[in-house]
Amino acid sequence: MITDAGVRTVADTAYQGGGPAIQIPQRRRRLNPDTGRYRPLSRNQREVTTARARQRGPGERANAELKSWKILRRIRASPNQATTLVKAVQTLILAG
Repeated sequence: MITDAGVRTVADTAYQGGGPAIQIPQRRRRLNPDTGRYRPLSRNQREVTTARARQRGPGERANAELKSWKILRRIRASPNQATTLVKAVQTLILAG
């Protein structure tokens, strides 16, 4: 869906293989045969991963905050109205 729409998205590593529109952090994949530990990321890879985490952070915090809103647990509105309500709550949370 996102790939078809051409929307660039920053996601966590669970979305690996989701397509070119989804940017995920670098993963440490290869084991060092001498030590048996994962090889460290290069400095550039760490910086990219940190930048993407900073982009994802506000949205992750807003979604976590939504779970504590009791009104959203007992919502009896139509899905269209629920979407508008959730967007409004997220905007209020991100506005501070």
